[in-house]
Amino acid sequence: MKKNDNLVKLTLSSVFLALAFVLPFLTGQIKEIGNMLCPMHIPVILCGFICGAPWGAVVGFIAPLLRSFILGMPMLFPNALSMAAELCVYGFISGLLYKKLPDKKIFIYVSLLIAMIAGRLVWGTVQFMLLGFDASAFGISAFVAGAFANAIPGIILQIVLIPVLVMVIKKIKNK
Repeated sequence: MKKNDNLVKLTLSSVFLALAFVLPFLTGQIKEIGNMLCPMHIPVILCGFICGAPWGAVVGFIAPLLRSFILGMPMLFPNALSMAAELCVYGFISGLLYKKLPDKKIFIYVSLLIAMIAGRLVWGTVQFMLLGFDASAFGISAFVAGAFANAIPGIILQIVLIPVLVMVIKKIKNK
């Protein structure tokens, strides 16, 4: 890999980290569904697709912790910690699968969906562990609500927006 490639990936990763930091301010203005749009997820997943698995993982891990340390949101325990694991998986899996699977549009969706499912499973597992392996504190209904039911607007937004952005960026990059 060329030295310039690493510099470009570092620069782009910094932009994605900044977006993950700032986007929650914008969506937070929409009271009814602001948090449900999962604003930190989009830049992290895009970072995985554009910069690769390691960069996506690092940005995903750092973003919620950075926001928590600087702004106090999300709360560090258990939210930012479980989000750090979740977003790390999003960034890593999206980048890994995008690189390993055939270069066809359908595999952008496959990579995205697998990353989204894996990240949500990791989020639930980490939440369960952080809350003391106590099903009364974090059971199946809390997992389904937190990972899927409350995130439906964000899931839809990611499925619609991310593949389009990846295809546009790929087209620009190939020119």
